[in-house]
Amino acid sequence: MILSMTGYGKASIAHQDKKITVEIKSLNSKAFDLSARIAPLYREREMEIRNILSKSIERGKVDFSIWIEKENGNDATPINAALVNNYYEQIKAISSQMGIEEPKDWFSLLLRMPEVMTRTEVEELTEEEWKAVQNAIDLALEQFTNFRKQEGLALYNKFTEKINNIAQLLKDIEPYEQMRVEKIKQRILDGLKTLPEVDYDKNRLEQELIYYIEKLDINEEKQRLTNHLKYFIDTMNEGHGQGKKLGFIAQEMGREINTTGSKSNQAEMQNIVVRMKDELEQIKEQVLNVL
Repeated sequence: MILSMTGYGKASIAHQDKKITVEIKSLNSKAFDLSARIAPLYREREMEIRNILSKSIERGKVDFSIWIEKENGNDATPINAALVNNYYEQIKAISSQMGIEEPKDWFSLLLRMPEVMTRTEVEELTEEEWKAVQNAIDLALEQFTNFRKQEGLALYNKFTEKINNIAQLLKDIEPYEQMRVEKIKQRILDGLKTLPEVDYDKNRLEQELIYYIEKLDINEEKQRLTNHLKYFIDTMNEGHGQGKKLGFIAQEMGREINTTGSKSNQAEMQNIVVRMKDELEQIKEQVLNVL
């Protein structure tokens, strides 16, 4: 079954006092194009994260985010009381020495001083927490893949419908095909009758008619187009990773339909060809989303 390049997955895992959340989104792209927003604590593992995503997602324009939320109030930035006291003593001494009035709002002033509310401890990523992160990524990827499968199934059904429509339109051409040959032959003969006293070689005329009608013959185009339609369905059933191949097959189908249109030389057949082109155009638009 084919997969869509459009995908979405989100998962959260609780670890100690943290809630680790992973979100993955993707759209169609010719290659694997990753944009990652990673919490500072996990940036040392960025290359491993990229490798995990690349192997699982394969292709698409991917937006990946991982962030941390603290589940209690212990994450408040501590106030450095010793430093506050140091600033207080210095400002008071300078005020006394220079005869400057002491500030009225000491609290507001001291909290604005450098390093008073700066976190000093450095948090390190433990192996236990990294395993929790990997689990969150795996869960998000599982949801992401399921989303791709659902979208892929919708695309499969859409393509099958359009392929069947083209096949039916190809059959609808057949009655007009033979009528067209007879009309062309009769039109040429009627044109010759309007020429007064013109002597012509009937054998040569028959040869030219056969040559002209053979040039308008579309049996080869019909056969090739039928083969392409079957090949398109067979390729979809081969599994995921067939997006580019399906695009190439759609291009070949377009060539055969265009050639059929150029050889039609009849209004009814050309109308059918236009409808075939419309069905194929819808396939080409959606095949860009196939992985």
